[in-house]
Amino acid sequence: MTAEALRGPRVPFVDQAAGAAVKAADRAHVFHSWSAQGLLDPLAVAGAEGSYFWDYDGNRYLDFTSGLVFTNIGYQHPAVVAAIQEQAGRLATFAPAFAIEARSEAARLIAGHTPGDLDKTFFTNGGAEAVENAVRMARVHTGRTKVLSAYRSYHGSTSTAINLTGDPRRWASDNGSAGVVRFWAPFLYRSPFYATTEAEECARALQHLEDTLAFEGPGTIAAIVLETIPGTAGIMTPPPGYLPGVREICDRYGIVFVLDEVMAGFGRTGEWFAADHYGVVPDLMTFAKGVNSGYVPLGGVAINAEIAATFETRPYPGGLTYSGHPLACAAAVATIGVMEEEKVVERAARLGEKVLGPGLRELAERHPSVGEVRGVGAFWALELVRNRETREPLVPYNATGEAAAPMAAFGAAAKKRGLWPFINMNRTHVVPPCNVSDDEALEGLAALDEALTVADGFTV
Repeated sequence: MTAEALRGPRVPFVDQAAGAAVKAADRAHVFHSWSAQGLLDPLAVAGAEGSYFWDYDGNRYLDFTSGLVFTNIGYQHPAVVAAIQEQAGRLATFAPAFAIEARSEAARLIAGHTPGDLDKTFFTNGGAEAVENAVRMARVHTGRTKVLSAYRSYHGSTSTAINLTGDPRRWASDNGSAGVVRFWAPFLYRSPFYATTEAEECARALQHLEDTLAFEGPGTIAAIVLETIPGTAGIMTPPPGYLPGVREICDRYGIVFVLDEVMAGFGRTGEWFAADHYGVVPDLMTFAKGVNSGYVPLGGVAINAEIAATFETRPYPGGLTYSGHPLACAAAVATIGVMEEEKVVERAARLGEKVLGPGLRELAERHPSVGEVRGVGAFWALELVRNRETREPLVPYNATGEAAAPMAAFGAAAKKRGLWPFINMNRTHVVPPCNVSDDEALEGLAALDEALTVADGFTV
């Protein structure tokens, strides 16, 4: 059965008593991420299929969040579900020190799509652990300690990953011992360099990075860590020449170049990896999420030959009990197979070029709350503003409570129209499954059109 067979998901059932029981147990016992627990009112989800999920009241939602941007092939794809079931029957779990078929095959398939000589994979349970281990590898490989990362970034919530992060979620966990130095990456719409063109933004951002290195001491820097295309921070596609320029700087100073593809990888941008858009090969590349569409937790670090050689006779000082878990790796093997057979990467590229890109730009022409549309593939963001001329954000940076009310009203309007939106600060991201149908995408754009009318009411 192909993804096409998933179109038109099952009719949601109604069981309000079951929904109430699920909600009560959650509120009594589940501690949620990034939240004040007493202020939460989570939706009780009864089921999901393809691009949709539904609650116990029979309300169905088109998911423009892909979970947390990980269901790249949608929910409940039969090929992946069957692979997990089969693997559970054969070998449900096994220690990471052994060679097992699912793990070996997943690593082989990943190496077949990673750029350059990123041919070895260290498996983790998710993206944060991947970043954590990539930094450890870079520090051991170089013998240096400091790491550079960008503002407007997110790399995970483990100790090193959260200190690399350049958004407010880092603030409560900042500590001086992490050895992290932050810099400004390019973002022309809100340029920190007073640039007016992409060429200016690129040149000035690279000079800023050079200046940062000069004052920090290039010989003290183990790695530069960048999201190839920042995800949660705003889906800011880098200008032409920027990533090759960072690659050249890293080569010149012997710095490990780490690209974080946890969100952008595995078809999300219309290429297997976002790095492919820019012709850049990092030394280490982190991944997770789309590698198996989030069906079983899995992440990893793809490692080049030089860094892998560092650990040929020297033990790598790190490991995880569930590294390369058989169920997760079986899901990855099946997911990559689905992506190849159903041409999911090509579909994402076409979706961005023919449906989402044109559709979102058309919305921007009619809605004064849309300051900028940016993205590629199935990876888009709308920058919502109070005033297009001044570019004042619709809500302040890191707004909460009443200050965040305009975005909350926009979100409520989208949900009322059957669309579950991805909202962060003053942006809504359009990140449906990479194999969402054209009709489903158009359905989502129509709901966005109506919800943006609510956002327009806050413009001046």
